[in-house]
Amino acid sequence: MQTESPVNILLVDDQPENLVALEAILSELGANLVKSTSGEAALRCLLHDDFAVILLDVQMPEMDGFEVATLIRSRKRSRDTPIIFLTAFSSSEQFMFKGYALGAVDYLIKPIAPNVLLSKVAIFIELFKKTDALRQKTKILQQQTEALQRQATQLETVNAELQMSEERFRLLSNCSPVGVFVTDTAGNCVYTNPRFQSVCCCSNRPTSEQSWLASVHPEDLELARSTWLSFMQAGQEYSQEVRLQTDDTIRWVSIRSARIVSEQKKFLGYVGTVEDITERKRSEAANAQIIREQAARQEAETANRMKDEFIAILSHELRTPLNAILGWSRLLRSQNLNPQKVNYAIEAIERNATAQTRLIEDILDVSQIVRGKLQLYRQPMDLIAVAQTALETVRPVADEKEIALLTNFQDYSRLEVKGDALRLQQVIWNLLTNAVKFTPVQGRVEMHLSILTDLPRALLQQEPPTSLMYAQLRVTDTGIGIDPDFLPHIFDRFRQADSSITRAQGGLGLGLAIVRHLVEQHEGVVWAESEGLNQGAAFTVALPLLQATSQIKLEPLQNSAMSQEPHALVRMPILIADDDADNRDFLAFLLESQGAIVTTVASGNEVLQLMGSIKPAILLCDISMPDMDGYTLIEKIRTQLPDPEAQTPAIAITAYARASDQLQALSCGFQCHLSKPVDPDVLIQSILQVTTR
Repeated sequence: MQTESPVNILLVDDQPENLVALEAILSELGANLVKSTSGEAALRCLLHDDFAVILLDVQMPEMDGFEVATLIRSRKRSRDTPIIFLTAFSSSEQFMFKGYALGAVDYLIKPIAPNVLLSKVAIFIELFKKTDALRQKTKILQQQTEALQRQATQLETVNAELQMSEERFRLLSNCSPVGVFVTDTAGNCVYTNPRFQSVCCCSNRPTSEQSWLASVHPEDLELARSTWLSFMQAGQEYSQEVRLQTDDTIRWVSIRSARIVSEQKKFLGYVGTVEDITERKRSEAANAQIIREQAARQEAETANRMKDEFIAILSHELRTPLNAILGWSRLLRSQNLNPQKVNYAIEAIERNATAQTRLIEDILDVSQIVRGKLQLYRQPMDLIAVAQTALETVRPVADEKEIALLTNFQDYSRLEVKGDALRLQQVIWNLLTNAVKFTPVQGRVEMHLSILTDLPRALLQQEPPTSLMYAQLRVTDTGIGIDPDFLPHIFDRFRQADSSITRAQGGLGLGLAIVRHLVEQHEGVVWAESEGLNQGAAFTVALPLLQATSQIKLEPLQNSAMSQEPHALVRMPILIADDDADNRDFLAFLLESQGAIVTTVASGNEVLQLMGSIKPAILLCDISMPDMDGYTLIEKIRTQLPDPEAQTPAIAITAYARASDQLQALSCGFQCHLSKPVDPDVLIQSILQVTTR
């Protein structure tokens, strides 16, 4: 229980001994006796404390008791404090009335009887205690009343704010440009705003079955339902764009939703929005179409520019060897050259004619690649043998530039792959030729062959079989290198690092494109590496390695012209049909030098007329002739002439060099197909093979 604090009594007298006497009399009351020797000191005490009674002496030097009493009564806090005047100066009624007029409760004449003083002061102490208790209760009651008033005011404010908030929510919901929906914890709809009802074409009374899912386009429904269920299970924010189908209208909408959680962390349901984004989707589609059209236009412009550059380069590459061929031919006709120059002229003509042949073959290959008509004749073969053959073909050109051709086959006796030997030889030849072309004099070109167990992942569009091993052929050089900006386009058709008229090297920019296509047709990959300009380059080909060893051994091709024995065709009757006189004369001269008896004609009708009288051992026939093409001629020979003329062996010699042309020639009845320009050695060998069957 809290101890009651003693009440205060103020004793005011200018005589200290009087204060001591009063203290002795009143000490038994247990009050807190505050003593002051002047009126000013007494007033200062009243500034801070409340007193049950004031015992005030009348006679004081600076300020008498009446003046002090007047000031005490002027203060609100001490206006009602009881004052008992104490005086020894006069007992006249005039002073007593003055004291009572100032609000004194008593007027005592010194000396004062202790018991009288005790009884009077005790009464005021009790009265102060009761008054103070009542004052405290009143104060508490007042505080409670004020608290109730504040609560009432706050409640009114809260209600007003709630009404305003509800009105604001209603206005926001009704006027919102996006649809709003609220569901319970199970996902059942409990509220939708007018915009939601308009977008989803549903009623203004939400039902448990009502949901934005009900309006989703059938093609998007499975995706929308699965993502919505996943959202309800995971609890993350939901965002999805789907199509809604209402009546005959299809519109795109963006659905967003999140969980509703109270301040007490209680899960209450879901709130979401539905926004019509049809116009945005249309704009995006229009922009995408514009971007596609711009990209297509830019691509077409780039392609046209590249083709224009290609045509210009093609013209240059075809005319350059023609200049040498025609120039040396005219000099030879002048017959003013010494034997050494004659040999040099023949070599120059042959070299430039071979270059033109390569250009034409590249163009035809690219044409077949573009149309998807390039065919491969794949069989098990030794990649080492093919590489050696290609290397020997390139060696004369490398020797002219004093370029060292180095090989490192890591002591492999055989690396067997499945492929078209001639096409793979073409791949390796192209890589070696490029390396030699772009390597300066006294440079170095190296060819490495090894076994690779894993390809760089960046080169693969899908995972290769885990058990697959690769034969890796790598050609490196010390040449001019490749600009890093051009490296990604190194295998593109019609692309060259330098297409200007000042370019240092020739070529059409087709060789590497053909290489990539042929390698990919062999289920392999090819890639290029270079540290930059003047840092050299490396080209790597990886082909699937056969696990089983095959007994087929590819022999290097014979490249020396006229390698057959002289007079290999002695006394063999041969009929040549070609509408071009120069071609007829060349073939006749070649075959007669080998001992053959040659007859030449310019049309298919002449062939049919002479077949019976000449009885040739073999027919060499051009395909493109004016009155009757070679296909029609061989069919008539096979079907209209009697034996043995109908069974006469025939070789098609034509400028149509595609694989489809070869198949057509063989299917029509020719035993062999040779493309122009024909190699003399190959022609003689083919005649011998066909006539000895």
